[in-house]
Amino acid sequence: MPEAGSGGFVDELSRASIKLHTREQARGGEKEAERPEERRLGKWEPTIDGYLKFLVDSKLVFDTLEKITQMAAFPSYVELRDTGLERSGKLAEDLVWFRERGYAIPNPCDPGVTYARFLEGLSENNPHRFICHFYNIYFAHSAGGRMIGKMVAEKLLDKKELEFYKWEDDLKRLLQYVKDKLNHVSQSWTREEKDHCLDETERSFKYSGDILRLILI
Repeated sequence: MPEAGSGGFVDELSRASIKLHTREQARGGEKEAERPEERRLGKWEPTIDGYLKFLVDSKLVFDTLEKITQMAAFPSYVELRDTGLERSGKLAEDLVWFRERGYAIPNPCDPGVTYARFLEGLSENNPHRFICHFYNIYFAHSAGGRMIGKMVAEKLLDKKELEFYKWEDDLKRLLQYVKDKLNHVSQSWTREEKDHCLDETERSFKYSGDILRLILI
């Protein structure tokens, strides 16, 4: 059981994630910025074509996450269904909005296809490592992802707020709900299993970073 007053295993996931941010991205970040997407948002120069690729690849990844939890190869995935954080439907609405304004919607490209396939395989064989990706994808979008959305809206979309960055319920409440779910799922894990989950953080950043970089193409 988590200690009284602690945030449970989710706190460990959060600390592992913060360390992999750059010093420009977050307080507590330990990395030096090496790639364009690792720098402060004020230095980004997004493009519409790149942003559409990012949205399409993001939708493929969120589609995959939702399919994994619905099919539930492991009982723990049932806990992660219908949390309110799902983004696939919202992204579909946004892509319709772009299409109606004459933009050509691209097919998913290598970063999204590669990550989706990886998640499918991992979810069938290693639920502890999969949970790390689930956590980082959803929680990153609720934090830095929203800041990126605001930046792109101001620079490219005449401040249009996309559905991708809107939730049906209070976001803070939804995040706490999912944190509680993740703590419950990990409650029976051994220390070794928790460490396997935490060890996956760097890989989750690598795959998500490949998709994020599309915005700057």
